Amino acid sequence: MSYIAQDYSYLLGIDGFSENLIRNHFTLYQGYVNNTNKLIEILSTMLKEDKTGTPEYAELKRRMGWEFNGMRLHEYYFENLSGKDKHDDYQRIIYAITENYGNYPEWEKDFKATGMMRGIGWVILYQDNTNGRLFNEWINEHDIGHFAGCNPVLVMDIFEHAFMVDYGLKKADYIEAFFKNIRWNMVEKRLK
Repeated sequence: MSYIAQDYSYLLGIDGFSENLIRNHFTLYQGYVNNTNKLIEILSTMLKEDKTGTPEYAELKRRMGWEFNGMRLHEYYFENLSGKDKHDDYQRIIYAITENYGNYPEWEKDFKATGMMRGIGWVILYQDNTNGRLFNEWINEHDIGHFAGCNPVLVMDIFEHAFMVDYGLKKADYIEAFFKNIRWNMVEKRLK
């Protein structure tokens, strides 16, 4: 079964994100979907041909995490954008944030501060599946650093391609635009 790139064209025209930036982001996402499918096909062939003990097989297996997570994290990111709703309309997520951070402003401050750290990657509001705890974390690369057994609730892309076309080095302005477009109903839907 192949993965199919989802249609996120409804994001075109959202405030704070140019059409050029969004279309470039869609093209990048399509590449992750295509490469995930290619790797699945190649690895399947190598398995059938009993080439599993080769360095090529090992490197392709390692690459799979990069491509698959690149695909999936972009899906989470696109899906939690384009909202015009207000966070305080969603009591389950606000209650969970308050339980873990004391109040919404403290959580938002921490999430934004995490996004402002130097470097590239992702900021993810995770929920620990064992106890429900929420925490904001920085993930450098698609394939390393994810918290095992945790559910991504809110995902923000902070690789340069997500903001430099529109904001240059003004990452804080991008983060503000991101917050103005959070789709809180999707964030709350992901909460377990």
